[in-house]
Amino acid sequence: MGIIIGRKRRCSCSAPREDHHLLLLTFFVAILLQKAVVESTTLNYTRHRQTSTLRLERISKHLNKINKPHVLTIESPDGDRIDCIHKRKQLALDHPLLKNHKIQKMPTEMPKGMKVKKEENDNSTSEVAWQMWHLNGTRCPKGTVPIRRSTVHDVMRAKSLYDFGKKRSRVDSLSRRHDAPDILSGNGHEHAIAYTGSSQEMYGAKATINVWDPSIQVINEFSLSQLWILSGSFDGTDLNSIEAGWQVSPELYGDNRPRLFTYWTSDSYRATGCYNLLCAGFIQTNSRIAIGAAISPVSSYDGNQYDITIVIWKDPKVGNWWMSFGDNTLVGYWPAELFTHLADHATMVEWGGEVVNSRTNGQHTFTQMGSGHFAEDGFRKASYFRNLQIVDTDNSLSSVQSISTLAENTNCYDIKSYYSNEWGTYFYYGGPGNNPQCP
Repeated sequence: MGIIIGRKRRCSCSAPREDHHLLLLTFFVAILLQKAVVESTTLNYTRHRQTSTLRLERISKHLNKINKPHVLTIESPDGDRIDCIHKRKQLALDHPLLKNHKIQKMPTEMPKGMKVKKEENDNSTSEVAWQMWHLNGTRCPKGTVPIRRSTVHDVMRAKSLYDFGKKRSRVDSLSRRHDAPDILSGNGHEHAIAYTGSSQEMYGAKATINVWDPSIQVINEFSLSQLWILSGSFDGTDLNSIEAGWQVSPELYGDNRPRLFTYWTSDSYRATGCYNLLCAGFIQTNSRIAIGAAISPVSSYDGNQYDITIVIWKDPKVGNWWMSFGDNTLVGYWPAELFTHLADHATMVEWGGEVVNSRTNGQHTFTQMGSGHFAEDGFRKASYFRNLQIVDTDNSLSSVQSISTLAENTNCYDIKSYYSNEWGTYFYYGGPGNNPQCP
């Protein structure tokens, strides 16, 4: 079990002189340098490279900006530190478009047929995936939200400070029909996805996804399973996207554990948006769910299967895009002010897996998607999305009746869709990556 770090003490001291500031800065940078060296030798996923004093100063400034003052810190068994931060002090409200934003406590309406699970009754006994930091047994106080603390080595693993917490810009496009999904060629990303898109207006989506811990070959690759809510042009600079699911990303988190994640952009992944709560945007309202924290337990081959349910939908009156996790537990929302096209409605929804193939040594990556097994292996062996639904113009959840599927290289990763009364529209997907048919 972890330990609890107590409340910070406040000091009403007078401001130090300028020379004291310089001494303190020099001392702090020296500590950061020493810490970075230690971390680079103890953490397998940390990039081994020299770090200048100037870069560490910039990293320190950025961390001070995104790691807000906390009232309590909970140490997770996996090494994460979860800071309990007052709702009004969270990073989201630093966004220039949200300066006068009043936090919405609850959606004005839920999608028809969906009931909210009250936070005070969160002690679920059903066999679903939860989060590893809960093993500590301590919860964040009322009025605060749990935020995974970012560290020096988190930033150092990124290509640059600018790239920390961001997806690569999607500037290339695949020659395709106008209604095909956001799939790119030549950028090293490979997919196995299902999608639906038509003239029908969509206001949200739902899916239940089982959670695995796929192996990742190199640090700058990842494997994720998610849903996308999309609107705008795939070939332009105005694509709006809201995303959520689970991912394994050594570069972002420093380990190989599957973690709950979110993402958003309003300009095709160029300047706006980020993963999780690493920039101003997503407003968290729940004190039990930590975005970016490890999910536990996970599914095992031919053994117990653990899944998560994610629903994202637009509040029909206020316009904010809400997210629920698990048994309809509200996590928070993306304010309508963040978007252009999604300020209205979505034009496409995607579900499925994505990996990065960096072709180390000229070969296809061994990074796995889903469980690491092909779709044909089926239940308890392959990864799945089940009970695919969309939110329609009437704010009703309805089963997806028709989906298209796409996988760029079925010898590496594939997808097969089905329908049943219990699982509705569902599919198996994934694969091992490199194999004799995928060299």
